[in-house]
Amino acid sequence: MTRKKGISMAGLPWIAAMAFFMQALDATILNTALPAIAQSLDRSPLAMQSAIISYTLTVAMLIPVSGWLADRFGTRQIFMTAVSLFTLGSLACALSGSLTALVIFRIIQGIGGAMMMPVARLALLRAYPRSELLPVLNFVTMPGLVGPILGPLLGGVLVTWASWHWIFLINIPIGIAGLFYARKYMPNFTTPRRSFDMSGFLLFGLGLVLFSSGMELFGEKIVATWIALTIIALSILLLLSYIRHARRHPNPLIALPIFKTRTFSVGIAGNLATRLGSGCVPFLMPLMLQVGFGYPALIAGCMMAPTAIGSILAKSMVTQVLRRLGYRRTLVGITVFIGLMIAQFSLQSPAYPIWLMLLPLFILGMAMSTQFTSMNTITLADLTDENASSGNSMLAVTQQLSISLGVAISAAVLRFYEGFDNANTVEQFHYTFITMGAITILSAAVFMLLRPKDGRNLIKERH
Repeated sequence: MTRKKGISMAGLPWIAAMAFFMQALDATILNTALPAIAQSLDRSPLAMQSAIISYTLTVAMLIPVSGWLADRFGTRQIFMTAVSLFTLGSLACALSGSLTALVIFRIIQGIGGAMMMPVARLALLRAYPRSELLPVLNFVTMPGLVGPILGPLLGGVLVTWASWHWIFLINIPIGIAGLFYARKYMPNFTTPRRSFDMSGFLLFGLGLVLFSSGMELFGEKIVATWIALTIIALSILLLLSYIRHARRHPNPLIALPIFKTRTFSVGIAGNLATRLGSGCVPFLMPLMLQVGFGYPALIAGCMMAPTAIGSILAKSMVTQVLRRLGYRRTLVGITVFIGLMIAQFSLQSPAYPIWLMLLPLFILGMAMSTQFTSMNTITLADLTDENASSGNSMLAVTQQLSISLGVAISAAVLRFYEGFDNANTVEQFHYTFITMGAITILSAAVFMLLRPKDGRNLIKERH
């Protein structure tokens, strides 16, 4: 495999940032628009969940195959195919006249969405030396932090002042620009051909789909708890079967020896453990503001904007923090701090002035931005070109799963406190924030497994 230098690298981080933003925005923008879409399509709002689930399950199923496709056909070719599918799927969703059509076109969107970000990040891994990777990934992850926070807000604005069709139409100009820049700037990295592990894909992909479905059903109380837990148990059985399969297969979909790379294993475990807590904030906070405090939906959505602003501002400081403290101290410290920030939301009440609610959300945004950038870069720090594809796919899978886990766990905790007869609605949210904060603080122990020198190759001073 040869690296392409010069002008072909200049626009690559922008392309990856665009892909991350489109994928992150689309995962959440539909939530606030579901009632309007249901009314337009003459369906019950409760039936509209299939439009969200069809997308997230397609993404979960196909992320693992994105690495093999990029290795086989080239990063540029697969990325442009992914963006084309995502953009055409968006147009078709906007033109949908029925729920069935919308679900079908959301699946097409999901096929594109599953490949966009993993393939773009894989191209970055192969284009840049590790010493230059931190500022590049720092830049690229920013839209991914902003997207989920802007999604509900933008969805509410478009539905209120335009129509639900614009939720999908806004993807089209971004997608066209992405295709133009990808053709011009994205290198077409390939690796020697290897056979496709179909059995592994079915075991791993189906396991992920069932796990995501089970967590969704468990968190949303759509079916009886025992049914959701049975689906989760079956998914774990399939994933364990994949591990057994991968040990015997000469070219498994996700190679298991990659987990012998300690920084990668700690990074993956840390991503899952810490996002159980931090992933609850975009779900719980708008809910508490509306159900507990009586805020309108649009105002509750706007209240999350400081988190996005804090995320953006923190990006300029992450590299300096890591150079001063190192990855181990930074990740342990910032994770404990995030846990404390989540727990302090239990102090808020409807009588609080607005600025006292906005300031903690802004500070939390800065902290989460620092944590996510540090986690993702240490996970990829010691991967080689040979295992970059598997490692990158595994990181993308972990991030996708953590979205489901964060919401499902926090919903289950909230449901538990709803059973307390002596607690009112606001107190139930308060108890939930304290619990999720405690879980986040405990998850900091994962990063104690890092060594003080880990990640030094990423934060070398450049003279």
